[in-house]
Amino acid sequence: MGQLRFFAAVPTCRGEIIMDEIEIRERMRRLIDELNAASEAYYGGRDEIMTNYEWDQKFDELSRLEAESGVVLEDSPTQNVSTAEAENADGVKEPHEYAALSLAKTKAVADLQSWAGDRPIWLSWKLDGLTLVLTYDGGSLTKILTRGDGSVGTNITYMKEALNGFPLTIPYPGHLVVRGEATISYPEFEKLNAAIEDEEERFANPRNLASGTLALDAKHLDDVKARHVCFNAFTLVHLDEELVSWGARMDWLQEMGFTVVEREATDASHLPEVVQRWTEKVERGEMLIPVDGLVIAYDDTVYAEGGSVTGHHATRAGYAFKWQDTAATTTLDHIEWSCGSTVITPVAVFDPVQLEGTTVSRASLANIDELDRLGIGADRKTVIDVIKANKIIPKVVLVRQKEGSYTIPEACPVCESPTEIAVSKNGVRMLKCTNPDCPARNLKKFERFVSKHGMDIDGLSIESLRDFVDAGFIKTFADIYRLPEHGAEIAKMPGFGEKSRDNLTAAVEKSRAAADPVRLVNALCIPQIGVDAAKRLVAACGWPGLLERLKAGSSFADIDGIGEERSGALLGWFAQKAHQAMLEDLLTLIRVTPAEPKTSAGGRCEGLTFVITGEVHSFRNRDAFKAYVETEGGKVAGSVSKKTSFLVNNDAASSSSKNRKAQELGVPILTEDEFLARFGGAEASET
Repeated sequence: MGQLRFFAAVPTCRGEIIMDEIEIRERMRRLIDELNAASEAYYGGRDEIMTNYEWDQKFDELSRLEAESGVVLEDSPTQNVSTAEAENADGVKEPHEYAALSLAKTKAVADLQSWAGDRPIWLSWKLDGLTLVLTYDGGSLTKILTRGDGSVGTNITYMKEALNGFPLTIPYPGHLVVRGEATISYPEFEKLNAAIEDEEERFANPRNLASGTLALDAKHLDDVKARHVCFNAFTLVHLDEELVSWGARMDWLQEMGFTVVEREATDASHLPEVVQRWTEKVERGEMLIPVDGLVIAYDDTVYAEGGSVTGHHATRAGYAFKWQDTAATTTLDHIEWSCGSTVITPVAVFDPVQLEGTTVSRASLANIDELDRLGIGADRKTVIDVIKANKIIPKVVLVRQKEGSYTIPEACPVCESPTEIAVSKNGVRMLKCTNPDCPARNLKKFERFVSKHGMDIDGLSIESLRDFVDAGFIKTFADIYRLPEHGAEIAKMPGFGEKSRDNLTAAVEKSRAAADPVRLVNALCIPQIGVDAAKRLVAACGWPGLLERLKAGSSFADIDGIGEERSGALLGWFAQKAHQAMLEDLLTLIRVTPAEPKTSAGGRCEGLTFVITGEVHSFRNRDAFKAYVETEGGKVAGSVSKKTSFLVNNDAASSSSKNRKAQELGVPILTEDEFLARFGGAEASET
């Protein structure tokens, strides 16, 4: 009898291709290698090499081939949990007490309904972070493990005081195991990424940053703490006492002090409505933490634990729902090269399409390697597919028809200096401008210049600044006040219009009319001179006294909180002719509010140093609180030391590191109300 052969039909954008056994195995091998490489990059905290959309497409194709052929290769991602995690020098591998299995996934609400049956269920977010498992014994946190491969994780308990979202001690003496997702919010991610001047060093997304953060060793706990990684509990794995309801378990964790994932009780009949309502939250941009889907779980945890394990999925532990990315086919108009602070990024500009309720006409192409991977063309006959990845970021995912070839510009689009192709530390080819003084490299400085703590020009986002730099409108800080001269051109730019142009002009004129000297000094981006140093300089010298001392080259080391190093940085900055010319030009375009040197008037906080932590309720925010202390002659420090007079914390009984440090050093801890009673009076609460 001859050898039995099987065949499969593989769909492509041009129809179906019939493949035999050998071709199927080769295709499966190729898919497995691509998927595993993408997973390794994704879970290892490196640059992503494939979108979720592309990963799902390839994974679905692999699953279909396995089902049709009956063949499953050993390292198939359909059978294995990814073991890739960013390398951790101080972490020790340990087995999980309870296996951290993954959930089956679907893109069809009908599948969720079928799984739920007639049982009460809970819907929650599928968070896009890194899974951690916390263990408590005798009321204390004893272990933090990463997920690893689900059976063995990495012990990162040494990070417990640098992470947020869970208590170090709880009023429960038994054995407790909690599983959750470590995430970094979008605002924190943007702030942290913005502080990295070299674009090659920036993180691709919040999950990428969280992964890199949890790989840091014990010597870098300050960096871990500064990144505000938050643990979001999504299931209570073990409790010595009987507590059957999943909802009651989550409520109990919240009462214990855990940050718990948002959730809603529902049933199969209401799932379509609830899923749609939660999906709309994402589409409206309301989520501050990254999510990539939804999860349903049975309220009856005893029933849930009675399921089986198929592959690496626990059949009743939960069911994950991933959004079906909607792709729109459109025609490429051209590739635009946008100059950032360190790299020149290709951007696809195409005929507008509707995606997730918005009109999209542009999508970043990331780098030269991505252009080649897509096989993108250049002229009007190139046809592409575009999605909004996770319903947020426009992304070109497929070239259906290529015409022509893209051209790498030999000159920078901003300053016209020669360009060069550089290879990043991750082996990615990127285009760079060779001019160290290219205006585009100052994009972050321009952003700081117009910020709330800078010249406070409302509505000038970093995207708008980049557009104006690319258009040649902005080369120096002073040029920002010349933007109204380009009003007619700005009104015609994508994303603008006459109303936006008029709002921008009004904001520029408002800033120009009354420039605060402290904001001005901070806005100039002088090394080591931030808001606090600017306040001290203006308070000690006044304005224009500060300018006169700069011109005279007089030291500022005698000013409290400045010292030799900051004084040297300030004078060194001003000594550069280019900075002098820029400042002189700027001062012809704005009116700086005169300020006289402030003398101590024996304020209520005179001679005292405060550390303020946690939320405040009487002051507008901690900046307002700090400003009040300083106007009353006091100082505000960032950490507790022997020089600290008082720690202000509305949760005076908390076990936070600052509270413990204050207790060790004998530093008094005040609530905000106690501070007001001693130092503020009723008028302080209105500051």
